[in-house]
Amino acid sequence: MNQYQKALKIKTTAKSLHKITAKIEAIVAESGIETGLCNIFVRHTSASLVIQENADPDVLRDLSNFFAKLVPEDSSLYIHNTEGSDDMPAHIRSALTHTSEQIPIARGRLVLGTWQGIYLWEHRQYSHQREIVVHISGH
Repeated sequence: MNQYQKALKIKTTAKSLHKITAKIEAIVAESGIETGLCNIFVRHTSASLVIQENADPDVLRDLSNFFAKLVPEDSSLYIHNTEGSDDMPAHIRSALTHTSEQIPIARGRLVLGTWQGIYLWEHRQYSHQREIVVHISGH
C-alpha cells in the first residue's frame, strides 16, 4: 500500500464556506494512487469540513443561516469568550460538523456524488489562515 500526504494552507474570509474540491482533487492526482482512500483533516477547533451541495449556492446560505440560529453568537450564553463573542459558537459549530472527511478513490479520482463538493467552513467572524492535511492511501 502506498501513502501520500500533503498540507494545504487556506486563507478564509469571515464566516463562509470555501469550496476546496479542486485543490483536493489535484492532490489526489499528484499522489498517483488509483484505488484507495483520501482522508482530509482540518487542524483547527473553530473551522470544519463538510461535503455538501455544489450546484445551488442557496443550500450553503440556508445551512449557514440555520447554524447561526442553532448556535447564536450571544456572549451571555457562554463562559468561554477570551477570543471574542464568536469563538465559543465557532467551537460548537465545529463540534456539530466534522474536522475530517474520508472519500474513496477509484481510477485516480475522488468518488464524489454528482452534486457533492468539499468545503472548508470558517466559523469565525474574521479571516484566518487554516491548515488542512490530506492523507491518501492505496494502490
